[in-house]
Amino acid sequence: MNIDQGHRLNPRIGWIGTGVMGASMCGHLIDAGYEVVLTTRSREKAETLLQRGASWADTPQEVADRSDLVFAIVGYPSDVRDVFLHPDHGVVAGARPGSVWIDMTTSEPSLAIEIAEAAAKAGAAALDAPVSGGDRGAREGTLSIMVGGDAATLDRAMPCLQTFGKTIVHQGPAGSGQHTKMVNQTLIASGMIGVCEALIYAHRAGLDLPTVLQSVSSGAAGSWSLSNLAPRIIEGDFEPGFYVEHFVKDMGIALAESRRMNLCLPGLALAEQLYQSVIAKGGGRLGTQALMRALADMSAVEFNDPHELVSWVN
Repeated sequence: MNIDQGHRLNPRIGWIGTGVMGASMCGHLIDAGYEVVLTTRSREKAETLLQRGASWADTPQEVADRSDLVFAIVGYPSDVRDVFLHPDHGVVAGARPGSVWIDMTTSEPSLAIEIAEAAAKAGAAALDAPVSGGDRGAREGTLSIMVGGDAATLDRAMPCLQTFGKTIVHQGPAGSGQHTKMVNQTLIASGMIGVCEALIYAHRAGLDLPTVLQSVSSGAAGSWSLSNLAPRIIEGDFEPGFYVEHFVKDMGIALAESRRMNLCLPGLALAEQLYQSVIAKGGGRLGTQALMRALADMSAVEFNDPHELVSWVN
């Protein structure tokens, strides 16, 4: 049976970006038996994946030339544009007819539409498929994936997405996945303020914080952030499941989109300013739970027991 290269039973996978989440996501594809070619800024960061069977490419163009499905999860919209649309070394320069480009970065809806248009001109197809679930979701293969693009194209990519995603929902045409991710980030932004303020209140009231979480996590106040990030805060673990600086980038996109749609989102704007203060204190590469830095400073809260809430007020 003659199978078109873009519809082969065992498609060749290209992967671009091996950061906090990308490395785990790519690893699931390798474990599932896919042939993977990858590139990232530093080959050293990809060494573990190369040892597990992936092959190396020097540029996104080379990745695209050797792949049927090309995935990318990078940092900023400027990175996304460079990876996919650079005329000399981007995916567009090496695109194979019938291939699928899948951007999993949280990026701009307008850029997702631009990439989809470029893919169509190259005889390919594109999906914008940002994810939620952090480093833990990436490791455990339980990410929520919000997809914009053609439904038939999603069907082709679905077996790969299912290796690291648990909830995979088609949201509509190109850009819809990114818009849905802005909804997700807006919910998280204000919610993290509540998580941090609640822990500060509980601490000042003299309560045992893990015991408090036992009560509130399973009630009406429960949330992913409360269950997954509050325990990290209590243990003084500010390592990134998702970088503060990337979250600020996401909130900036959401605020720009809200202005374009003539919306007033004061909760999101407040959260963005508080996170900016975390960056000003040198916390841009910490996890989003480091919002506690800003809010603790406001109340002059210091913690003496390193096993409760470490003293981030220096």
